[in-house]
Amino acid sequence: MATFIDTHVHLNADQYDDDLQQVIDRALEAKVEKMVVIGFDRKTIERAMALVEEHDFIYAVIGWHPVDAIDCTEKDLTWIEELAAHPKVVGIGETGLDYYWDKSPKDIQEFWFRKQIKLAQKLNLPIIIHNRDATGDVVRILREENAATVGGIMHCFGGSVETARECINMNFMISLGGPVTFKNARQPKEVAKEIPLEHLLIETDAPYLAPHPYRGKRNEPSYVPLVAEEIARQKELSLEEVANVTTANAIRFLKLDV
Repeated sequence: MATFIDTHVHLNADQYDDDLQQVIDRALEAKVEKMVVIGFDRKTIERAMALVEEHDFIYAVIGWHPVDAIDCTEKDLTWIEELAAHPKVVGIGETGLDYYWDKSPKDIQEFWFRKQIKLAQKLNLPIIIHNRDATGDVVRILREENAATVGGIMHCFGGSVETARECINMNFMISLGGPVTFKNARQPKEVAKEIPLEHLLIETDAPYLAPHPYRGKRNEPSYVPLVAEEIARQKELSLEEVANVTTANAIRFLKLDV
């Protein structure tokens, strides 16, 4: 029986306040055996850490989101470093650059992005990358900071096959989410087809970016098999093979056997 891992989900989001346990139950019923919850500010980090204590199949990634970089302080980063000693914290992030929203100036985003890469290197943890409309700068900074020493995950990757290969060469995994299922999603489908399965992960980014046929609705981790199905379709492989390899990739890369 195929099983799945949602490598990027926000079960700590307000959107699940009323039915979190039902959402988790549906994920388990859909054979989503492990979930990685992302904390990206004070509130969501605290909630992520609570979830890893409550559920043995939930892990956490903690960091500071680029949209909110203007609110980050050295005290926040020290706190993240302390929490990252927990054995179920498996990465630093999501961090990176977001040029779509204009809450945080680019130079401030870059400052905290570089700081979090250095923190990940200090802790020997992978970096989970958020990139929106900033691919050139993200790749340049990863190269300048020698991020390949720890590698990481290009979360909800929406770039070209060429950019995916460039990231893989820096020891990064390519994670595909709901957009790969969208009818007009040419680049994600090309990446799903062309990038070898051993470099791919699957995710939902729930409650955001629900896959077809739930596009526009609240996303949840039980939908991650739909992402695997589209990758299988593009590669002309069985769903079970995509599930098995992406699950093994996640366990190996994020060390989810803790």
